[in-house]
Amino acid sequence: MDVSDLRRSATGPALERDDLDKDPIVQFGLWFGEACDSDRMDPNAMTLSTVDAGNRPASRTVLLKYFDQRGFVFFTNLESSKAGHIAANAHVALLFFWRELGRQISIRGRAGKIPTSETLRYFATRPRGSQIGAWVSSQSSIISTRSLLEAKFEELKQKFRDREVPLPSFWGGYRVIPEEMEFWQGRTNRLHDRFIYTRQDDDRWRIDRLAP
Repeated sequence: MDVSDLRRSATGPALERDDLDKDPIVQFGLWFGEACDSDRMDPNAMTLSTVDAGNRPASRTVLLKYFDQRGFVFFTNLESSKAGHIAANAHVALLFFWRELGRQISIRGRAGKIPTSETLRYFATRPRGSQIGAWVSSQSSIISTRSLLEAKFEELKQKFRDREVPLPSFWGGYRVIPEEMEFWQGRTNRLHDRFIYTRQDDDRWRIDRLAP
């Protein structure tokens, strides 16, 4: 199938060096707030890319749960394929794409587990069904039928019926500490505006414009 005629011309506003905060985390917060205000579904959805022990890349969508000056946090099964990849190679990439705004933010950095106490605080805020769901799936393993998952969910629903759902020992969070952050604004004629922040040895950030 030839899909070469599928195209959309970006018409976003100009992005200049003076428009950017000197701190990429602050700048991310500004763009993230605008993505939330645009009524876009799941503005915290991000593509997480990892590399396995054989140097084969893999990508999947996960949800950003919070961010601050320490980095960007997501949660997952600690026995999943992504967790295995991170154990072998902590270098990862994140990509946010906000189509309505014609914007992307790509982040490269290192992922590391967050403390269990931090995971527990977040786990307590999850809907009860999601808490039980964390217990059900041996993520990334092969299963024969969905009915197994549904039966296990009902079993655990009854098991935890009269008490709080405990944090599974195999479930936790990762924080991605950024080393590079690129802000991409779509423009007409494919002459997009791109700026990259690169962390320096003194933890300050250098900002450079990139060709589209």
